[in-house]
Amino acid sequence: MKDLLAFIAQNLVEHPQAVDVQEDVRDGNIVLALRVAPSDMGKVIGRQGRIAKEIRTLMRSVAQRQGKKVSIEIVD
Repeated sequence: MKDLLAFIAQNLVEHPQAVDVQEDVRDGNIVLALRVAPSDMGKVIGRQGRIAKEIRTLMRSVAQRQGKKVSIEIVD
C-alpha cells in the first residue's frame, strides 16, 4: 500500500525525491500520511481536490481487495 501511494505521488510531482509516505495503524485501519514538496502540493491535490479524491478512491479499492481499510492524509 505504502509503495503504491509513493509510486503514484512520485509520478505526479516535479520533485519525486521529496515524496515521503508514513504508514500508521489506528483502530485496525491503515493511515497513510503523504508528504510532498510545498511547490508540488497543488499537483497532488488538484483543482477542487479532484486528484486527491481519485488517489483516495484508488487506494480504498486496492485495500478493499485485500480485506483492509485505508485512509490517506496529505500533510504539508
